[in-house]
Amino acid sequence: MIEVKEAVTKKELTAFVKFPFQLYKNSKNWVPPIIADEVESFNKKTNPVFETADAFFYIAYKNNRAVGRLAAIVNWSEIKKQHIKKVRFGWWDVIDDIEVTRALLEKVEELGKKHHLEYIEGPMGFSNMDKVGVMIDGFDHMGTMVTWYNFPYYKEHLEQLGYIVEKEYNESEFYLDDVDPKFFKKGGELVQKRYGVRGLNFTKTKDVMPYVDQMFALFNRAYANLSSFVAITDAQIDFYKKKYISFINPEYIKFVVDKEDNIIAFGIVMPGFAQALQKAKGKLFPFGFIHLLKAKKQSKSAVFYLVGIHPEYQNKGITAVLFNEFYKIFSEKGVHHFIRTPELSDNAAARNMWKHFNPQVYVRRRTYKKEL
Repeated sequence: MIEVKEAVTKKELTAFVKFPFQLYKNSKNWVPPIIADEVESFNKKTNPVFETADAFFYIAYKNNRAVGRLAAIVNWSEIKKQHIKKVRFGWWDVIDDIEVTRALLEKVEELGKKHHLEYIEGPMGFSNMDKVGVMIDGFDHMGTMVTWYNFPYYKEHLEQLGYIVEKEYNESEFYLDDVDPKFFKKGGELVQKRYGVRGLNFTKTKDVMPYVDQMFALFNRAYANLSSFVAITDAQIDFYKKKYISFINPEYIKFVVDKEDNIIAFGIVMPGFAQALQKAKGKLFPFGFIHLLKAKKQSKSAVFYLVGIHPEYQNKGITAVLFNEFYKIFSEKGVHHFIRTPELSDNAAARNMWKHFNPQVYVRRRTYKKEL
């Protein structure tokens, strides 16, 4: 018999977060989160995402043993402002038993019907700042700290239960050796001269902070036309500012500004933390933070987390300025391998932006939907 219980207390949410550690304990490619950090992100009193979203966290048990987990999510901004009547599910992990998946997804269906919503979509998080998509290809590659890893049968479970493909995402990688620095240097100089723009570089996190609010405002504007995009609120911006910006090398944050010092483009790159997180095993102490600090300073791999261009400057070569600045710092530090976070496969603008890097798709993902 399968029993599904809601995780409410800190102890229960910790069990929710720890379940994948059991499921993937023999996987060399799964990248664990920091347990305390993930539990805190589910704290409805401190995470401002819960001002505009409701979430319910479920653990499935069989013979008194945890066999699956799932979060059922309603993003009220999406429903009320965009009139997209869907219920989301995310943080889904399960043993290879379709009945466990069925029991968990029934909780999502119940939530959607309760609020008279039209369909389910997932896996996805609260907003566009969260992880997205179930892997359908690339299982032999290590995950990243900003993506979910899963076994091949996840896709089969969803399809057998009547879910159909909603969106497709690609993750790609490229190497610095495949990039022609002369192209970006020459292009960047031409663009700077033509539009009067310039790159901003940083060596201290405190110097980045005054620009962060403006950067997120540009993020909301630059991504507004993408399907399923939900703008992040001022409270969420403050939360992400405190949680993430100090975690990133200031040298890996680049802005392009116009003559009035308004940000017209930004790029945020994160050091490759995947192997360090595996060594940390979900804990910062006693030694986990040492692995992370070492990776922050020494990793030769990096993840292009966010890149945004002001709509008025798109297709004007602004990325040449941005990427020229990145090339200089990564050449200096000997960083040679780069990963791009999941991008919608039909996002032609993104494909065009990266065409000079010879990117190779190595992981594919999907979100699935089901009508209610």
